[in-house]
Amino acid sequence: MSTHAKRERLLLADLLEAEGPDAPTLCEGWKTRDLAAHVVVRERRPDAAGGILIKQLAPRLDRVMEEFTGKPYEELLQLIRTGPPRFSPFALKQIDEMSNVVEFYVHAEDVRRAQPDWTPRELDPVFQDALWSRLERTARLTGRGAPTGLVLRRPDGQTAVAHRGAPVVTVTGEPSELLMFALGRQREAKVELEGDPDAIAKVREAKELGL
Repeated sequence: MSTHAKRERLLLADLLEAEGPDAPTLCEGWKTRDLAAHVVVRERRPDAAGGILIKQLAPRLDRVMEEFTGKPYEELLQLIRTGPPRFSPFALKQIDEMSNVVEFYVHAEDVRRAQPDWTPRELDPVFQDALWSRLERTARLTGRGAPTGLVLRRPDGQTAVAHRGAPVVTVTGEPSELLMFALGRQREAKVELEGDPDAIAKVREAKELGL
């Protein structure tokens, strides 16, 4: 596994262990047990994981999720830590790097930021660049449902257009925070928004952001 993906995987597992199975997360309707089951199903049950994005497959995903949420919590954490089985596409280093860095970073923050005493993490520039690279590639996908034009901007001025339209709202922050915003965690993202006040209010409350 890649360095970033492995680090975020282990951090997520540690956070899930520390908070226990019934702690809140930023994922609506999910406690930590549900989030742990989601991570395991995504990696180990490709026959069901398609339901995450494809509505027609959602009933099967729901059945498999129910099965995995019923497993001992410690077993789920061990499965997260050990990583995907050899037959999983996620066992390939390039796919792991491409797919899991964002997945594990965001879900680790879903656990951290749902707790009342959370504080921002200090992330190294190399990791921020890695997150920005992935955000650039997916910005239009995550922003396709934005109610206004939407531009994501790093503090150094680099931008990614998430949605074309008018008026335009520009969201400025570190790549890690822009990711949280673009993936539907607007309230918890440490960013600054510029633009028409009504447009900003719509973007802050939009439920259509994310995958």
